[in-house]
Amino acid sequence: MSTYAYVRVSSADQNEDRQLLAMRERDVPADHIFLDKQSGKDFDRPQYQQLLKTLSAGDLLYVLSIDRLGRNYEEIQRQWRHLTKEIGIDICVIDMPILDTRPYKDLLGTFVSDLVLQVLSFAAENERENTRKRQAEGIRAAKMRGVHFGRPQLDTVTSDEFLDAIRSSDANRETVHELSVRFGVSESTVRRYRRRLEESHG
Repeated sequence: MSTYAYVRVSSADQNEDRQLLAMRERDVPADHIFLDKQSGKDFDRPQYQQLLKTLSAGDLLYVLSIDRLGRNYEEIQRQWRHLTKEIGIDICVIDMPILDTRPYKDLLGTFVSDLVLQVLSFAAENERENTRKRQAEGIRAAKMRGVHFGRPQLDTVTSDEFLDAIRSSDANRETVHELSVRFGVSESTVRRYRRRLEESHG
């Protein structure tokens, strides 16, 4: 039996450190950790597909949370069955201990974990859809204010208002996404200027 881990973030500029730390705490070998930087809308991801080819019956797979596995309700269900029934591995979802297939081999345990999986996978897809709606609404509202999308103008991202908003974002609990919508720039632009401000202050 071998132990593996699957780690996913939605884009290249998101941080996977929390997931990697959780896997190291469970002594998953570094070369047994498969990492994708891609949307969870489907399972057509290079490292996940490589993981499927690597797994064998009796192996153990760790994921931090069910939404790291994916965000499509039907596909999560299908992949879970493929992993546990067809390949024959165990899965442990770290943030949801009831989704650990190792201690739940009896009928009741399987029923409970399957039920929880259905609820959580539905919630993961629902959150993905809500995020898309919020983004669309934010873009629409920004366009109504006259914000132009595409490559940000230099005077937009270097304005005092923009920089002050980044400096006070933690105190105001304003997220990167909210800042990007408010100023009509990409989230990566907000993160880049936040890093620059942090570096300039030592």
